[in-house]
Amino acid sequence: MREIRILFLLILAVTIVGCSKFRKIQKSGDWKVKYEAALEYYENEDYHRTIILLEDILPIIRGTAEAELGNFYLAYSYYYQKQYILSAHHFDEFVKIYGRSEYVMEAVYRHAYSLYLQSPDYELDQTITFEAIAAMQKFLNRYPSSEYAPEADRIIDSMQQKLEKKAYEQCKLYYKLRRYKSALVVYDNFADDFPDSNYNEEVAFLRIETSYDLATESIRSKQEERFRSTIDHYLAFIDKYPNSKFLKDAEKFYAESIEEITKFADSN
Repeated sequence: MREIRILFLLILAVTIVGCSKFRKIQKSGDWKVKYEAALEYYENEDYHRTIILLEDILPIIRGTAEAELGNFYLAYSYYYQKQYILSAHHFDEFVKIYGRSEYVMEAVYRHAYSLYLQSPDYELDQTITFEAIAAMQKFLNRYPSSEYAPEADRIIDSMQQKLEKKAYEQCKLYYKLRRYKSALVVYDNFADDFPDSNYNEEVAFLRIETSYDLATESIRSKQEERFRSTIDHYLAFIDKYPNSKFLKDAEKFYAESIEEITKFADSN
């Protein structure tokens, strides 16, 4: 216990000395003192104090050689603190101000990466995901041979998969809510937006089922047209997926639609 108490007191003493030193630097009227201290804190991974000092002096030293590195370190300090909204902002500002800097490529990438780290689970609003994809693609267009390019490609793929999953779940949700007209529009949008998706077969089957359900619940004057639409969806489905696992159920909707069309023909 005595050794632990001594260790605690030593740590406390070091902390007090460190705080006293930092306050002294903060009160200094010499921006160079603050700048050099900020760089030292950054190298020692004390990003909180780095941010405090740099935020204090950067407006004063704007346009100087020191400001370039200071702004770059400020963006990274927010990044390492996991304050990604602020890191994205500061990396973007760095690119705008220091377009010819040796650090600009890295800043473009970290701006996009900071946006990517804000991308939420697929169930939530994906506005930031679209923004991150656009930023990462912009980076790839600008630096296609960069050391970050393979990772950028992987990140874009992962975000596209998230958007695909969200769109797929929306397809199923519209059907569950019995919003059949809207569901058919959503299915078409999904096929256009994700032509290579593994979910397209299921969505194509949902189109048949939804079209059939819409027809059965429609007023009589619209039923014949909608049963014919179900048949068209079925024919397109078996043409594209002749061995589908959904084929048996699809054939049931097709057969029942044919039967309904026949009834209309007989009644006329």
